[in-house]
Amino acid sequence: MTKVTVIGGSGYAGAHIVEAAAERGLDVTSVTRSEAAEQMAGVRYATGSILDAADRAKALEGADVVVVAISPRGDMVGKARPAVAALAADAAAAGVRLGVIGGAGSLHAVEGGPRLAETPEFGDEYRPEALEMAGVLDDLRATPESLDWFLISPPGDFGPWVPGEYTGEYRIGGDVMLTDENGRSAISGADFGTAVVDEIESPAHRRARFTVAY
Repeated sequence: MTKVTVIGGSGYAGAHIVEAAAERGLDVTSVTRSEAAEQMAGVRYATGSILDAADRAKALEGADVVVVAISPRGDMVGKARPAVAALAADAAAAGVRLGVIGGAGSLHAVEGGPRLAETPEFGDEYRPEALEMAGVLDDLRATPESLDWFLISPPGDFGPWVPGEYTGEYRIGGDVMLTDENGRSAISGADFGTAVVDEIESPAHRRARFTVAY
């Protein structure tokens, strides 16, 4: 049975990944900095921080895949990037596959164009967070070949404000943001969680970033 640890398992993306993994019958551990208020049957819950070396070691211990679903907001501003880099080094040494939930801001609007976070249209409020997660992607691409990693960027419309419904369908893209015929880039939390678990169970992106959307 595949053993998966989700760091940030109580956040929007993390909770949907945990749920999808549990429903798929995987051995799931959710790690959060404080005790999770809502807990699912069949999921192991633990407290810990990606900022703490001992907690990072515990998250990796016995895991086949560790997924990081954190955001550089609040007291995590400026700390998420070095923390993921430290975990990546630990994961490479332990032989554990690493998955990271990135942001949409590091995607490109068109092939060869600037990252969305670097365009004038991108909101100033979210730019620092997006650029930090873009830095996480840059760091992962520079890691030794011994680290098996993937980073998945959600579409532009993704979050608790647009929860959507489970459809079981989605499209996969690379570094360019996916949009539908109306120009919208979106996916529900449930389908995003499914996409992540699909990648865990059937790896198709080794040392690569990809994106999903309807």
